[in-house]
Amino acid sequence: MCDTCGCNITPGNEHLVRADGKLARTGEGREAVTVLQSLLSENDHQAAHNRHHLDAHRVLAINLMSSPGAGKTALLEATIEALRDEFSIAVIEGDLETENDAERIRARGVTAIQIATGSACHLDAHMVHDALHRLDLAGVDLLFIENVGNLVCPASFDLGQHRNITLLSVPEGDDKPAKYPVMFRAADLVLLTKTDLLPYLTEFSPERATRYLRELASDAPLLELSTRSTDTLGSWLEWLRGELAGQRERLAAGRTARPDIQRDGLRLHAIDHPGHPHDHSHEHPHSHSHSHRQNRPPAGKDTAPAGSGD
Repeated sequence: MCDTCGCNITPGNEHLVRADGKLARTGEGREAVTVLQSLLSENDHQAAHNRHHLDAHRVLAINLMSSPGAGKTALLEATIEALRDEFSIAVIEGDLETENDAERIRARGVTAIQIATGSACHLDAHMVHDALHRLDLAGVDLLFIENVGNLVCPASFDLGQHRNITLLSVPEGDDKPAKYPVMFRAADLVLLTKTDLLPYLTEFSPERATRYLRELASDAPLLELSTRSTDTLGSWLEWLRGELAGQRERLAAGRTARPDIQRDGLRLHAIDHPGHPHDHSHEHPHSHSHSHRQNRPPAGKDTAPAGSGD
């Protein structure tokens, strides 16, 4: 967790712990984990504001998470090409350095805001908030947030998104759900990418990867695809269409969707802070019940829209 690697201090939230920051003055003997709880509470407050802002513009925000090189940017490129005549798309890119991925997205005619995190191995809600202020969301249907390549820390930070997607690429090996359970428990959808390599990497078993995922008490759909073959993208595109339609129905009913909150993360989160209720109400827009996720709260929660506040 981020209390051990130090990445809980990011370019987005460091203002909180500077000399004049809200969390700069701590009580005598206050432990690091207490500071982290406060940072996460501030993060979740900002995430609620981000989600309110996105909901006001009827934008569905999707957080893409994976290890480095799993194919997030390639997936976005293929998705943009497939849906460019159907939906308006914008992208927020997160990397430690460079604008390489953002430039690839812009080359497709789509607005991309690059966040350089420096040493931080994940995005947080403050960084996304700053990026949102650089985006014109008018008319945007889908906002993809490509998180920093990392199978640990991104799963514990709410950015204001509505859904989490975790990518697992064939070259990584089929045991990643077992090795990185927090990340895969956070997923509303798992995408098995680079399946064109299956004939060559015969040690990878999609069935075994699925079994490891199910052993986490997750019944998130697992879809197989390769960005080298547009024929494999159909189920992914249908999932997106269904999620966007479902979110618009929720907004019309005065609700919104929230990503899964891990029990692992809840140990470090401030519980029941304003605007971020930990209720258990949710819908199943794609008929994948979450009722038997025994080790975590239900995924894809739908809640009343949280209040805004900077």
